[in-house]
Amino acid sequence: MKKFECHINIDRAINIVQALQIQCDLTVGEIKKAIDKGALWHSRGKTTQRCRRLKKILHIGDKLHFYYDVEVLSQTPTPAILVADFSDYSVWYKPYGMLSQGSKWSDHCTITRWAQKNLLPERPVFPVHRLDRAATGLIVVAHSKSAARALSMMFEQNQVEKIYHIIVHGDHQQRPQPDTINLAIDDKAARSHFLCLEHHQTSNLSLLQVNIESGRKHQIRIHAASIGLPVVGDRLHGKASNDQVNLQLCAVQLKFTCPINNTEQHFSLPVELHPQLAKLIT
Repeated sequence: MKKFECHINIDRAINIVQALQIQCDLTVGEIKKAIDKGALWHSRGKTTQRCRRLKKILHIGDKLHFYYDVEVLSQTPTPAILVADFSDYSVWYKPYGMLSQGSKWSDHCTITRWAQKNLLPERPVFPVHRLDRAATGLIVVAHSKSAARALSMMFEQNQVEKIYHIIVHGDHQQRPQPDTINLAIDDKAARSHFLCLEHHQTSNLSLLQVNIESGRKHQIRIHAASIGLPVVGDRLHGKASNDQVNLQLCAVQLKFTCPINNTEQHFSLPVELHPQLAKLIT
């Protein structure tokens, strides 16, 4: 079976692999690989958590939830790049296609799982904020619950200066500079500031710098499309049938006062990781 889920009530002494073998037509190797990629959840009482420990002792009354999808589990994440490691949190370059958080089916293609498997020493991981799957750029991962709370609150309260670069269809030079877009998203206030950095006349593409004062879902993409200049590669809000390239949206800078040690932090991506007109017009 390529995709299925099963839910197992533990009513006798048994280990995880044995319980799954009874219910699933999979080899031990397939079960172990799926568990390592985050396909198994364990419930005890009112608590349900993702489970990767094959030797976890099961109690009578526990429940196992196994979500198996060959298509999802066969995906391979593009490597993320470590920008800075401060022990309590780390900063990464998230590539195109990597997820900010997992689903019930897996978490092996998430930035948090990548950080957990590739940081030394290995430590817990907690998401702090999100970048769309199709977006690239700087993202913060926390390594303790207290750091996650403090950093998440900082993002939620818009205490982070976030600078993005995008490439859009059209000539943004024809609009005011800077160009402030006030368009509510899901009935919530949202404001973006666009500034044209470069325009290529032949391709009619513009490279923009974007600052946002809010963090609504797909805010930059929606605001760009609302002024008739959709982001290149935006198959949801843009010219889906015409774009065969990845989404040209990247978080290139983060600035904030660290809530853990009160230091000023400023992270910038190397230019070669920015969206570049030259890469699209050659």
